[in-house]
Amino acid sequence: MLGVTLVFVLLAAGVFLLVKFAKADGDFTLLSKGPPKREEVEDKVVWITGASRGIGEDLAKQFANLGARLILSARNVAELERVKRELAGKHAPDGVEILPLDLGSSEDSLAEAVKKAESFFSGAGVDYMIHNAACERPKGRALDVTTEGLRATFQVNVLGTITLTRLLAPFMLERGRGHFVVMSSAAGKTPSPGQAVYSASKFALNGYFHSLRSELCQKGIKVTVIYPGPIDTSKVSGATEPGQSGFPEKRVSSERCAQLSIIATTHGLKEAWISNQPVLLVMYLVQYAPSIGFWFVDKIGARRLEAAANKQSAYSWNLLFGKSKSS
Repeated sequence: MLGVTLVFVLLAAGVFLLVKFAKADGDFTLLSKGPPKREEVEDKVVWITGASRGIGEDLAKQFANLGARLILSARNVAELERVKRELAGKHAPDGVEILPLDLGSSEDSLAEAVKKAESFFSGAGVDYMIHNAACERPKGRALDVTTEGLRATFQVNVLGTITLTRLLAPFMLERGRGHFVVMSSAAGKTPSPGQAVYSASKFALNGYFHSLRSELCQKGIKVTVIYPGPIDTSKVSGATEPGQSGFPEKRVSSERCAQLSIIATTHGLKEAWISNQPVLLVMYLVQYAPSIGFWFVDKIGARRLEAAANKQSAYSWNLLFGKSKSS
């Protein structure tokens, strides 16, 4: 009788976990944490690249609400000014600085940006560097990428980001504290058919920053790598892509992505995965059962290219269980 009861309890627990996983929008470690820790960021200086829209804009708003002082960077100054005007919090808008930045510019330009960032707020220095800016090109075949496209993607996603880090890190080391937060991508955790170069750039970032953390963690430097899957930046929660049928795709909102990213950061997580299904499932499989995970990726590869060409969802269950149809 005790054995039957135990089996029933285990089955019930298994069903509960499966249902919870099916509805999850992040990895279990991330979702087990509480709300963002305000005390970790209040009065601290947070520098956000790519802050003019999307996830970067929402990160700015939520960090401001937590009482942080902000440095907002992007190429579009007018949009940065708009974001600044819309911020609310202990130090907003007076405790918000606009710092135009192009990650594709020269090392001298990036060094000047770091110098300015360190001089803001009476020389308080940067406590959190949020690497959010990225270059993502239209989906296409791996063999069709041009040298120009390859260089442009790596210049921003890898070379510019790493150079900015290398220039800023000495200031953090001198103070004995600092936190780099890298907005990577699910494409940096799993292969991404149709996004080979973008995926490669994110894999490169992950290797660099996880190595950096191991080298500097005993000197007060923290690193958190975030892996967002498909994110809805349209401000319409739960939006689905046009031209799809069968299994719908629900994206994580940019606001929720920002919230989970800040939770991961303030709780000191080394990495965090943010996505709805099926991308979250594939990330788990590639991490813990790679042969099965790569089988999934190989199964959807050609269909994903076809779906992208037809302007359909490149992330839905249709890629596994049905063929994409021309719109």
